[in-house]
Amino acid sequence: MSFLRFASASLIVFLLLNIFLKQLKNETQNPVILLAVDNSRSMLANSDSAFIKQEFLKNIGSVRTALEKKFSVKTVLFGSKTKAAEADPEFNEKETDIDNMISDVENNYSNQNIGALILVSDGIYNKGSNPLYNVEKLQFPVYTVATGDTNEVKDIAIRKINHNQFAYSGNIFPVEIVINAKKYSGKELTVSINDPFGKKFTQQLKATSDNFLSTLTFTFNAEASGVQHFHTQVTLMEDESNVANNSQSFVIEVIDNRSKILLLANYPHPDVAAIKEALLSSGNYETEYALSADFQKPLKAYSLVILHGYSPQNTQLISDCRNNNIPLWLVNPSVPENLPGVKIASSFNKQNEAEAVVNNSFGLFNISDDLKKFVKELPALKTFFGNYSLNNGSNSLINQKIGMVETESPVLLFSETNGLKTSVFIGDGLWRWKLRDFSEHKNCNLFNELIGKVIQYLTVKGDKSFFRITSPKIVNENEMVELSAEVYNKTYELITEPDVTLILINEKNKQFNYTFSKTSNAYKLNLGFLPPGEYKYEAKVKVNNELIVKKGSLHVKEVVAEKLNTVANHQLLFQLSARSGGKLFYPKDLQKLQDDILKNQFIKPITYSTNLTTSIIDLKWLFFVILIILSVEWFLRKRFSTI
Repeated sequence: MSFLRFASASLIVFLLLNIFLKQLKNETQNPVILLAVDNSRSMLANSDSAFIKQEFLKNIGSVRTALEKKFSVKTVLFGSKTKAAEADPEFNEKETDIDNMISDVENNYSNQNIGALILVSDGIYNKGSNPLYNVEKLQFPVYTVATGDTNEVKDIAIRKINHNQFAYSGNIFPVEIVINAKKYSGKELTVSINDPFGKKFTQQLKATSDNFLSTLTFTFNAEASGVQHFHTQVTLMEDESNVANNSQSFVIEVIDNRSKILLLANYPHPDVAAIKEALLSSGNYETEYALSADFQKPLKAYSLVILHGYSPQNTQLISDCRNNNIPLWLVNPSVPENLPGVKIASSFNKQNEAEAVVNNSFGLFNISDDLKKFVKELPALKTFFGNYSLNNGSNSLINQKIGMVETESPVLLFSETNGLKTSVFIGDGLWRWKLRDFSEHKNCNLFNELIGKVIQYLTVKGDKSFFRITSPKIVNENEMVELSAEVYNKTYELITEPDVTLILINEKNKQFNYTFSKTSNAYKLNLGFLPPGEYKYEAKVKVNNELIVKKGSLHVKEVVAEKLNTVANHQLLFQLSARSGGKLFYPKDLQKLQDDILKNQFIKPITYSTNLTTSIIDLKWLFFVILIILSVEWFLRKRFSTI
């Protein structure tokens, strides 16, 4: 009994000393083999389409089954975007972006033991950057399986149509048609464009080589506002193997008036240059730049004022904008006080390093999924340190992310007071966002989209009705069509009690009925992917005992990228493999591919060791041991004392 008493007392002393125990924990991670299959239409564009859809997929499945005996195998399908495979590929994607697939693999599987990437493709990409720029970032080999036919065939194609998305009524706008003729040297070609008013414009040219490339320029007058449809046709030859690329359609939205924007800055800054270049690249706005101290003109002529580096010295300018009802966008204000739409209780001269995150409940306008994804990857901004509170009626599109915490403190917010729209971009470093866009995509399209969406929202004249619909006018067939709506009561407060319905009518006058889903203060409707064509819609809501009807139209453009080029690019696939330490195989060599991966000594499990430190007081079972010892000691003492 004394021993039991000693043992329990010793254990209690150990607990009071709070001794720490060290433990080495090993975790083994098996290699993962990624199988990426090109799900685009060009995979079935050649004579081996039946083989690809049946026997080839069966053979790929056999390779996957064999590899699964030793590795974990994950399959992804890619086209314009990359997604995990839930079924066999249908080869119906309208675009191919190999670079996006590589980036997606790098981002989503960076913390896993990836042994190899098997890329099944014809090597044709028609979206995104050259994948060779990105493949060297991968820390594992890329094995490519080359499909399709690399033989050049007789073909005349419209490779590209260069045109502005918008034109202003009364202006002249150019359209460039890029023609490519292969193996038709000496042949006369005719290129024609039919405009929406029944006029036909033609130009003649002669192919001077077997790989002839030429750009023709047509000019048109923007005669009527709205979405205008044009159809382009190039000569058809009887012995062409691919006639789907001999014609293309395109649309241009003609706008009544050109907005005039005033860009002011308190001092030179790269943010100003980035915004100015984005405005000029769109061609939709007449932009005037000046330092605020030098600007003396009246503001009435402008549709929007953008002010960079707002400070108290700009109080009169802000007042003039309000008096003239001119929308205002403040970028990178130098002080946190008196900002429209937000109150900031900030400590003087203190700043945060804040990353950007999209506010998913934002409903004033829509941005593309690519832009939403890109916002997460943007460089951090320097923002005011303090407590932020949005005013009633303010909406933030982008919020701050401090470390791992997504806050509700805004980076980009919008507000409207008495019909006057204002926006504030809180943060220093907008220009870095443009550089990151160019670095990642070799263009600034996503940055320009963000600036364009802000400008478009601020310059659109306010709608005073109780029911407002926001919808795109032109979308691609591989983009989801999303609409938003707002309903107001008599005091112009947002409400969501009544149901909003919509009737969509296609070119064949077939009707489709929808009901908007409700958010906290607005309505949203996702129509999904729509076939190419012209659509009309009619939205209805009953508010204030009145039935309100809104009508509109939208055009869904056909995506023809997969029709333009059907000649496989095996050289690209070879380079992808060579630069990453992999190999190129053909469909008949799948067994060799399987053996090569199984015998690769560098594809092996990785064991991670972790030192764990545990306080002895956290060992719950020790308390039960002490309790049992004390119970046994008490029982024995009671027992022997009775005897």
